[in-house]
Amino acid sequence: MADTKNIAVLDSSIVDRLPASSSTLFAAKASKRLTFESIASSLGRSEVAVAALFYGQAQASVEDVKKLAEILDVDEKKLGEQLLGFPDRGRAGPMPPVEPLIYRLYEVVQNYGYAYKAILNEKFGDGIMSAISFSTKVDKEIDEQGNAWAVITMRGKWLPFTRF
Repeated sequence: MADTKNIAVLDSSIVDRLPASSSTLFAAKASKRLTFESIASSLGRSEVAVAALFYGQAQASVEDVKKLAEILDVDEKKLGEQLLGFPDRGRAGPMPPVEPLIYRLYEVVQNYGYAYKAILNEKFGDGIMSAISFSTKVDKEIDEQGNAWAVITMRGKWLPFTRF
């Protein structure tokens, strides 16, 4: 179970780059002291997918809006007006990222991207991993010494390049 003393709230420094739904969702989440994990469980989606909805980086369904309105006790019509439609992905922050955690994720790809590519090409041939037919999750592991480790799993459909 997630630690409810560490409830994620909206970072005010990026609010101007996010859709109106982000403020609505984060305010309701904070007021109810809910975690992404608990919302995801009630919504029937992964916690990363729910967080992506909160940041306007994923598309919500009518059913998502209905359930979110109920879970968060917000007006369904207002939430639908804000959340339904097509997301404008990738605009939440500058490139390269300046937020330290996001920068470290970016740094992982900078440092290991070609190694990942080489291994993926050896295993699958020429192609790319989809970020559309994609799932991801975040887990927490504690080692024998009591150190916390972040475990991020990415699962993307392999799309081979074909010759013309």
